[in-house]
Amino acid sequence: MAKECYVTGKKTVSGNNRSHSLHTTKRQFKPNFQKIKIEEDGKVKTVVVSARGLKSGLKSGKLNRV
Repeated sequence: MAKECYVTGKKTVSGNNRSHSLHTTKRQFKPNFQKIKIEEDGKVKTVVVSARGLKSGLKSGKLNRV
């Protein structure tokens, strides 16, 4: 399973490293993922959330931590 934020849907994106001589190599930009436990439909579930999604999810009430 690929990691994706439960709240915002953020995923790893690809891009390029650029050296001083403008040589390119592929790289990945990864979000700051955290694993948290939430309660959904009366069951405890572990989900992957980005740091930004965790902040906004707790503030809006979308996430209920256990």
